[in-house]
This record gives sequence, C-alpha cells and structure tokens, in this order.
Amino acid sequence: MYGVCGCCGALRPRYKRLVDNIFPEDPEDGLVKTNMEKLTFYALSAPEKLDRIGAYLSERLIRDVSRHRYGYVCIAMEALDQLLMACHCQSINLFVESFLKMVAKLLESEKPNLQILGTNSFVKFANIEEDTPSYHRSYDFFVSRFSEMCHSSHDDLDIRTKIRMSGIKGLQGVVRKTVNDELQANIWDPQHMDKIVPSLLFNLQHVEESESRSPSPLQATEKEKESPTELAERCLRELLGRAAYGNIKNAIKPVLIHLDNHSLWEPKIFATCCFRIIMYSIQPQHSHLVIQQLLGHLDANSKSAATVRAGIVEVLSEAAVIAASGSVGPTVLEVFNTLLRQLRLSIDYALTGSYDCGAGVSTKIIKEHEERMFQEAVIKTIGSFASTLPTYQQSEVMVFIMNKVPLPSTQQSIDAGKAGENRNRLTQIMLLKSLLQVSVGFQCSNMLTALPSVFLDRLLSAALMEDAEIRLFVLEILISFIDRHGNRQKFSTISTISDISVLKLKVDKCSRQDTVFMKKHGQQLYRHIYLICKEENNVQAHYEALYSMLMLISIELANEEVMVDLIRLVLAVQEIAQINEDNLTAYNRCALFALGAAYLNLISQLTTVPTFCQHIHEVIQMRQKEAPYMLPEDVFVERPRLSKSLDRLGPEVFFWQSKISEVLGGSGYNSDRLSTPYVPQLTDEDRLSKRKSIGETISLQVEVESRNSPEREQRAPAEEITYETLKKAIDSVAVEEQERERRRQVVEKFQKAPFEEIAAHCGARATLLQSKLNQIFEITIRPPPSPSGTITAAYGQPQNHSIPVYEMKFPDLCVY
Repeated sequence: MYGVCGCCGALRPRYKRLVDNIFPEDPEDGLVKTNMEKLTFYALSAPEKLDRIGAYLSERLIRDVSRHRYGYVCIAMEALDQLLMACHCQSINLFVESFLKMVAKLLESEKPNLQILGTNSFVKFANIEEDTPSYHRSYDFFVSRFSEMCHSSHDDLDIRTKIRMSGIKGLQGVVRKTVNDELQANIWDPQHMDKIVPSLLFNLQHVEESESRSPSPLQATEKEKESPTELAERCLRELLGRAAYGNIKNAIKPVLIHLDNHSLWEPKIFATCCFRIIMYSIQPQHSHLVIQQLLGHLDANSKSAATVRAGIVEVLSEAAVIAASGSVGPTVLEVFNTLLRQLRLSIDYALTGSYDCGAGVSTKIIKEHEERMFQEAVIKTIGSFASTLPTYQQSEVMVFIMNKVPLPSTQQSIDAGKAGENRNRLTQIMLLKSLLQVSVGFQCSNMLTALPSVFLDRLLSAALMEDAEIRLFVLEILISFIDRHGNRQKFSTISTISDISVLKLKVDKCSRQDTVFMKKHGQQLYRHIYLICKEENNVQAHYEALYSMLMLISIELANEEVMVDLIRLVLAVQEIAQINEDNLTAYNRCALFALGAAYLNLISQLTTVPTFCQHIHEVIQMRQKEAPYMLPEDVFVERPRLSKSLDRLGPEVFFWQSKISEVLGGSGYNSDRLSTPYVPQLTDEDRLSKRKSIGETISLQVEVESRNSPEREQRAPAEEITYETLKKAIDSVAVEEQERERRRQVVEKFQKAPFEEIAAHCGARATLLQSKLNQIFEITIRPPPSPSGTITAAYGQPQNHSIPVYEMKFPDLCVY
C-alpha cells in the first residue's frame, strides 16, 4: 500500500513535495525561488521536519551525483545553504548531519567543480554560530580530505590552484568551527595538527610560476589575494593566534618535522620566514615556548650537519629578537647553557673530525669551515638573546658565560696534551666572543653593577694569558663596558691631534658610583694594562685597544686621583720601552712610545693646564724633528718606519715625570703622588699565568722608587742592588715552598699538640704583643721636646703640650 501511495504525487508527504518543487525542469533555470521560500517557511513552522528535509535532499543529491546531473546537484546545495542560514532550532543537529554527508559526497568526487562546490558550502556552514552543541559530530574526514586537496597535483595549473585554495579554505573552516567549541573533537590533537600544519606550509613553500611573475601594479593586490601562498599564510596566522598555552607545542612540532623532512634548514630563508610568521601570530606571553621548542630541536640535531644546526640557530636568533616584546621565559640560563653546550660540541667535532668525539669513526665528513659558520651563528644568537633581557639578567648571563671559560689560574679542569690545549684555546676564544656579543648590547650606568668582582677577576685573569687573540678579546670586552656614551669609535685610530674638540666627545661628570668602582678596582685595571703592554706578541690592534681603554677610563671614570694614576701608568709604560728589560722588539718599543705620546697629548687637553699642554707639545715637536718613529703617525701604519737606535736617544724626546709633577702640582694636583713612579705588585695570579720573568721583574722593582725612570741619572737609587738581593729574587719559589711548609707545621701543631702547650704558647705571644703596644703608646703620648725643654705657662707652672689625637703623626711601628 505504501508503494502505491509513493507513486501518487498528491499522496506523498508535504515536505517531499516542497523539496521536489524547488527543482526546475531545466537545471539551467536555477533554483525556483518562490518554492524555496515556501520550503523555508515550512521548515521554520515545523522544525521537527527539518531532519527529514535534510535526509531527502541528501538522497536526491547522491542520486544526481551518481547520474552526473550536476545542475541539480548545485541546486540542492544552494537549497541546503539557505536552509542552514535560516534555521537555528534545537533540532538542527540531525539536519547538519545530512548536510555534512552531502558535502563529504561532493568532496569524494573526482570532479574539481564538485569539490570546490562542497568546500564553499562547508565554509558557509563554518561561519554559522549554532545555538545547540553537538556531542557526536566528527570532522576527521574533512581534515584529511582538505589536507589532500592542499597537495593537489592536477595537470592544469589553474585548476590545481583552485583546488589548493579550496583545501586551504576548508581547513580554515574546520579550525573556525572546532577551535572554540569544547564539545567538538580537539583540533589541536597531534593527529589533526600533523595534517593541517604541513598542508599550509606546503602551500607557503611552493609558489607557482604564474604567481612568481610580477603582475602590473593595478593587478598586484587582487593577484596576491588569489594566491594559495597568501591564503595559507592568513590561515596559519589565524590558527596560531587561536592557540592556547597548552596547544603551542602540538602546533610547532609539525613545523619542525616539515622543515627536517624537506631539508629546509640549510637555505634557512623559508625556515626564518615560517618562524617570523609564528612569532608574530602567537600571543606574546607564549613566545618562550617556541624558543624552548627550537632549543630542544637543536639538541635533537646535535649530530646533524653543521649547516642544519646553523640554520636552526639562526632561526632561533630571529625568534629571540621578535620575542623581546613578550617573554623569553624564566629559565634564561638554561637557554644559554644549551647554546654553550652546542658551541663546545662543535669545537670537539672540528678537532676530532667525527661526531662521535673520538669514540669511533663517523660516516659523515665534517667540514671545518661549516663548523666555524655554526659557531659564529651560535655567538650571534647568544648576543640576540642577551639583548632581549633586562640589565640584571644580562649581568647574570655574563657571569655564567665567564665561569665557563677555562683558565689556568682557577681550579677548573684543564685538558692536557696538544689536543687539549687546542680545545682549551678554541673554547676560550669562542666563549669570550660570546661574552663580547653580550657586552656590546649591555647598557648600565653603574659600573659596580656592570662589573662585579666575581666577574672582573676572572676576566682580568684571561688578560694575562699568552695568547694574543684572547688578550684582545678581553680588552674589547672591557672597552664595551666602560664606553657608555658611544666614544669608542672616536679613538679607533691612534694619533696626536692638536685640537681635541674635533672629536666631539660626550663627557659627563664622574658619578659617586664610578668613584667607588675605581677606588675598588682601579689598581687592578692599571696593573693589567701595564702587564699587557709588556707582551712581545702584541700587534697594532692591541695598542689601539689599549689606547681606547686608557682614553675611555679618562672620560668615563676619571676624577683627579684617577687622572694622576693614569699619567703615572703611562709614564711607567714609557719606561718599559726605554729600559727594555723584557727584550721587546723595535716595533713593540716604538709602539709603546707612540701610545704614550698619543694618550698624554689628549689627556693634557682634557686637563686644560697650559703648562702641562706646553710640555707635552714640546716633546711631541722634538720627536717630530729627531725621532718620528716614536709617534703614532709613523708607527701605526701599514709599513711602520722604525729605528734600531732606541738606546741612544736624548732626554729631550721623553716625557719627564718630574716636569709633569711640577706643572700639575702647581695647578692643584697631588704632586707627591705624581712624583712617585708606578710599580705594580706581584700576585699569585702572575705565578699561575704561564708567564716568564714577570715575577722576577716586579720583585726587582719592589722597594726601588725610581731606578728606571727617565731622570734616573739625577737621583741616587733607593737602595743598592747586591748579589744577595738578586739571589732572593731568583729563589722566590724556594722561599714560597718554605713558607708553605712552615704553615703546614703550625696547623699540624695546633691540631695535635696538648691544650696546655697551645695555651702557654698563645699566652706568651699575647704578653709580648702587649709589651710592644705599651711601648708604642708611650712614644706616641709623650710630647716632643721643645727647644727650651719645657713651656712655662702664664702662672709660671711648667706645662706639657697637649696634642689632639687626630693631629698626631704616628710612627711606622703603628702600621700593622
């Protein structure tokens, strides 16, 4: 009976008759609008029939597809779209199921037009906000199919472009439909991200020939909008912009895998472009998650080719710069630890020629120049990271890097043997390069904060090493710290200019913090400058760095006391070249003379003392006439003009300490300090620095006031140098051994001797010390005798002088 009624149109259900009426006899006439309005009104009036309408439309569409009646297929999809836009009732879920079934049928078709039609309908559906949630809807098929369309390889270029664009739009629709609905399938799951992200990257990577041609200016914007590349970029930005904290990892991992699988790290252009899009699209507070992903990927590729690792590191550098406005995370030192570890591994690879670091023969050929490129990329990245950090974290990072530098003066493990020495040297150079990159971008007005003692001591220890390149790096690092007003480049060339105003120096008054810093560390800096000047393997770059450092200290950190000490230091450097106890070459001696002349020429103009300027100017003029090889214009050139007769120079070509003390003392400077030659003190650091004759040289100079000064002929030596004095200086090592043995015996005695014996010994020492103190107090309290023996007061009573304690001049015995 049901079959008979089905054959009679008048007896069919009303919703079927309304659906049939929207289809015209000729499909080219399109949808019958009046009948479509009736169907829409019926669906709104009887929402319980909506699921049946959808099922019947789906049935007709599947039949029309199989019969290749594509005109009716288009009409059915148009009707579905209008019903979706109009109906938002609670029973729409079943209708949507029918709709998605029809869209899937179109996407499965081999006809590009049907695929595009189904995608467009799905995109319209994705933009609809549904009133009721769905608990069982799945989009797995659509993610897979749209991803497949993104990789279309159709022979026709135009059709291929349209299919790929439809696939990208479909993925964008899936994301919009699911990303904010907690009841839907989680689009951030790896199974979905592993399809969506590579599909978008594939279209970003492949630019078709028609897109690469330069269109006319009027068509450029329209053409750009039509390209899959631009559409894929917009979709990727939208996807990443919606990512929450817990989803960043799943979104970034497919990017890294895609770049690995397609070898896109080595050119690095596409990889950099991808991560620039990523960093600008995600929320700023999530930036450090991307950086951590890159660091982990770098560790995972530790044994990959150097070009691959260099590409990862350079992408990391770009990402760090962009992340400056957001956050680089709380684990800052872990970032630098990873980079420094990779730097050390690269050094080992370059030395051993194997990724197994000597454990076996590697099948990969390691090219040293590629490892060097990787090392430079790591150093650049360290600087980029550091520039994004606040000042206090930059200080921590610099201390962290400096503690990694292997120094012979510390208890740090030093590799032995020839290979170990090479490894240590390369490690020292690379870490100091990294430190220089950090210090260049470091800006801090307080030098005590910028150069803490724990950092400065280790840095200056490196300045005493024999390697000339390492010493130069230390000087450059110190210069970058001291130069806070950008005066460094103005002293890049050593010269004796007559007018300092042409340099346009930026000079500020020395602050209280700078004064405290120089009181604490000034002598330490002077001493290392003095010792660096004595090195035989110094080249022009070293003298230029020393000149810059002396001038920057004079400008940035100098008060009157510091200025006096710097002048004494430069005169002591002149003395090194004049006496030549270290057997320096003619170039080194002439360079030291020229360095002193250039510095004193500028410092005299800074002090603005006319008599001082006059003396310096007279000596420079005399050198120009008689000894031009003692001036920077003849020394610091491509072909220096030197002289071997430096030991027969007259006194008129030297700067005289007595003369400078006289002219500056008349202007209020401390003449007593100026007249005292500068003599550095010997420390344990010198004994551990692999130097020769430093200890002996300084030991001979201790307690000798000015034996080696230019005017030494005018004054008697402070004491006679005898055979015993020389023997003691040479046998200083034996004396130290005896002192250590004596200390060991004292410690052993206090550990093992009975308490009564120790108490008696200490009591005797205390009694002796007390008696000595009583003698000192009697001497200091007793007044000095007057010429008449006593002073008579007005009433005739003898009365002793009462001198206030703060005016007393205590004898040397009081100084302990």
